[in-house]
Amino acid sequence: MAEPPDIRIGTAEREEAMKRLSDNFAAGRLSVAEFDERSRVVAAAMTRGDLEPVFSDLPAVVLDKPVPATQGLRFGGNLPQRIMPVVPILAVILFFVTHQWWVFLLIPVAGALLFGGGNHERRGRREDRRDRRRER
Repeated sequence: MAEPPDIRIGTAEREEAMKRLSDNFAAGRLSVAEFDERSRVVAAAMTRGDLEPVFSDLPAVVLDKPVPATQGLRFGGNLPQRIMPVVPILAVILFFVTHQWWVFLLIPVAGALLFGGGNHERRGRREDRRDRRRER
């Protein structure tokens, strides 16, 4: 049974209406000017009847885009991306301890070892093929 339109609304109902209005704006159903105008009406609404004209030409439910399922990464899944930011810091520390300039050559060497050789890309393609086989 629908509630009568002259029932007063509170802050929670106004916030829910603003969220629904924002979702419609994000979906591209409203222009900026329409969104501003309707937002003012929602903010000033005192009863449910005041909110009805705001949503009269909009769908009742805004469907979200489906989020693709991602396989959980194991601890070492992105190990090169975790190690590489530490390498320059270690190089600076080693420079001050040893007073040798060549320790800065560790930075590109570490990058080549961690990301070079195409193993990272090949591993990704191999995992993609494995995932496609599982979907079948």
